[in-house]
Amino acid sequence: MAIDPISSELAQQKSVAELWEALATSPQGLSGEEAANRLAQFGPNALEEKKVSPLLKFLGYFWGPIPWMIEVAALLSAAVRHWDDFTIIMILLIFNAIVGFWQEYKAANALEALKKQLALKARVLRDGKWQEIAAERLVPGDVIRLRLGDIIPGDVKLVEGDFLSVDQSALTGESLPVSKKAGDIAYSGSVAKQGEMVALVTGTGTNTFFGRTAKLVQAAGSVSHFQKAVLHIGDFLIYLSLGLVTVLILVQLQRGSHLLTLIQFALILTVASIPVALPAVLSVTMAVGALALSKMKAIVTRLESIEEMAGIDILCSDKTGTLTLNQLTLGEPVTFEAKDPQELILWGSLASKEEDRDPIDLAVLAGLEDKPALAGYSQTQFMPFDPVGKRTESTVQDAQHHTLKATKGAPQVIMDICRLDAATAAKAQKVVDDFAAKGYRTLGVARAENTGPWQFLGILPLFDPPREDSKETIADARQHGVQVKMVTGDNVAIAREISQHLGLGTNIKSASQLLKDCDDVCHLRPEEARAVETADGYAEVFPEHKYGIVQGLQSMGHIVGMTGDGVNDAPAIKQADVGIAVSGATDAARAAADLVLTAPGLSVIVRAVEEARRIFERMNSYAIYRIVETIRIMFFVVLAMVFFNFYPITAIMIILLALFNDAPIMAIAFDNTLADPEPVKWDMRRVLTISTVLGLIGVAETFLILIIAKNYLHFGISEIQSFIFLKLAVAGHLTLFVARTPRMFLRRPWPAPVLLWSAIVTKILATLFVVYPFGLITPISWEAVGIIWGYCLAWIFIEDLAKCAVLRHLDLSGPRHKTFLRMLKTCVQPFYSLREYSMNHLRGQQAGPPRR
Repeated sequence: MAIDPISSELAQQKSVAELWEALATSPQGLSGEEAANRLAQFGPNALEEKKVSPLLKFLGYFWGPIPWMIEVAALLSAAVRHWDDFTIIMILLIFNAIVGFWQEYKAANALEALKKQLALKARVLRDGKWQEIAAERLVPGDVIRLRLGDIIPGDVKLVEGDFLSVDQSALTGESLPVSKKAGDIAYSGSVAKQGEMVALVTGTGTNTFFGRTAKLVQAAGSVSHFQKAVLHIGDFLIYLSLGLVTVLILVQLQRGSHLLTLIQFALILTVASIPVALPAVLSVTMAVGALALSKMKAIVTRLESIEEMAGIDILCSDKTGTLTLNQLTLGEPVTFEAKDPQELILWGSLASKEEDRDPIDLAVLAGLEDKPALAGYSQTQFMPFDPVGKRTESTVQDAQHHTLKATKGAPQVIMDICRLDAATAAKAQKVVDDFAAKGYRTLGVARAENTGPWQFLGILPLFDPPREDSKETIADARQHGVQVKMVTGDNVAIAREISQHLGLGTNIKSASQLLKDCDDVCHLRPEEARAVETADGYAEVFPEHKYGIVQGLQSMGHIVGMTGDGVNDAPAIKQADVGIAVSGATDAARAAADLVLTAPGLSVIVRAVEEARRIFERMNSYAIYRIVETIRIMFFVVLAMVFFNFYPITAIMIILLALFNDAPIMAIAFDNTLADPEPVKWDMRRVLTISTVLGLIGVAETFLILIIAKNYLHFGISEIQSFIFLKLAVAGHLTLFVARTPRMFLRRPWPAPVLLWSAIVTKILATLFVVYPFGLITPISWEAVGIIWGYCLAWIFIEDLAKCAVLRHLDLSGPRHKTFLRMLKTCVQPFYSLREYSMNHLRGQQAGPPRR
């Protein structure tokens, strides 16, 4: 049946009973059929996103500084009646628009697919059964369950439960969480910090407090260090190009060149030299990488975080579920005031709630042999576990209607509320320590009669075995230059046992001792930061300690990854260079994270780091190649015109070069690359040095072939232009193969098929064009084509040797001395190995065969 929408203000004024009636629902929830009808009436539970028309997006590629320059060049071509130039310039303009639009479309689709995987879920009562559905399918009148860590999916009226502590600072500006009780309103978008309650949905989508007051904005996101660096490179190349073009115009004007023709050529040369494809290449490379990571069960929520992920050198990993299986098994209980182990387990079960599917609760319930015994009790109140109180508590009534309480939680907490005498407390502590030495986690269990004192019933041991692949994965992480540090809320003894078993070390520190003055904000002294850095892991960790651990490691110059799963982990996840929400994390933790895991285990993170380094290398390759090509084309063309007083290539050839270069450049996003064995950071000095050396070599080799064509082959100007055009086209993509790897270019990894074949096909097309040009340019002979190909293939080896020499020099003179050994072996491995072998024998040492 159709109902009227109810505002949050009206819902606040109405009682729960009035809302049941107004929304035509009941505590048993809606039927599936009625929910479908209301979804059709109210629409999805989401804010309407303004989407730009695809046509307007496409037309946007004809508007902006770069398109304007191309369009002016086209108009000038028409003005001087160079119709061939005009046609090809228009083809370049349309081609750039199509490529840019298509790549943006693919990147947007990739991100949309990732967003769908992270869609919020809601626990809803429909057709009399609790079920989990996508939050966007909620409708007014639904009955939902809210608990610790949930992002509240709509405006709701709280109807059942003790309390719910809600953080609504993002909506109302209140700095502290607000405690809510039955009858109160909770707003869409706020976060449940403590407690658990049942609620009635009163508003969804745009008909919520958040929906009416918030404006949907596209998150601009922070620009990563890599993007800043490459954008600075782009600005530098633009200024360099404009400076050289200005020199060219002044020189040619003094020589009496035609003004319109000169301006047309200068515009085309500038467009061809500046990084037009920069945004498309960056977005596609990162989007393709993000899709690859999603297939590894690691979903990137912020594309720019890929760079930080590639640079991680310390990973703080949760123990439970990441290093261990998170499949708790109940051990042999130790009784104190319980008459037998099964009575102890029964009261532990009464302090649990099966429908919450909490792993500890399920392990305790699984250990109860007499399941029907639970039917003799009815649970009237339940206080779920929270990271601060560290226990659960329930109020129950037995068959005689006596009110009783049951609680279970951290043994120290339960022992404190039971006020044990010194002897009993010491005995209990010894039991806990003995279990901890074996790697067991323990729970204290107590009961009370109504308001009477608590009775300490005993201790339940639980064991969460390490994952089979954890030890191997930790060793693999070390080989990738990533140090893994364990973070756990368990005591030091348990943490040390697990850490030793996994090969992490035994220097486990209590977080409360390391971070003594760490409440909401940690201000670490240098000695405290050093202690955090040297520890192998951290035990007895509270959520606020995680923030201090991250801050301490960052203050020592590390790039830190931090895992988390709870709502209180969000500040640490935000503070970390890469915040990681582990599998099964709360909505709040997932919202704060850069990387969301959908599969358990540490291996997912290590594989994600490795893939991020490959993505970084692809972007690094593009930056080097783009700078090399600008230096090669701009310096050669301008200097050739200054010295020889003729155009070494024509405007139409420059346009064709840009067209031939675009396809292979886009294919960089799919290239096969090496994953650096060490964390990677953006090194501008390294990139600019390599690019400048390769660019100047390119200028020299092009000048040499120009002199050969002019003085020895005795070509005319038009033939020289065709000759130089093919040389620039062939040499450009051969340089790409040099720039894509720090190794000799003929070594593995081979280029991806899409990159290799796109380069081969465009080079074949360029070759056929200069032999059969359809009257657009002067043709050259197959003999001249053979000279160019042979010449370019010879010079590619010279460029490759120069690249290795530059890398060796940089690593000797810079701080990366260890990298020097690796890079030197990479570039001249056979010579290095033989020299090492010979030197060892000359020293009279027993050396083995040359190292690989």
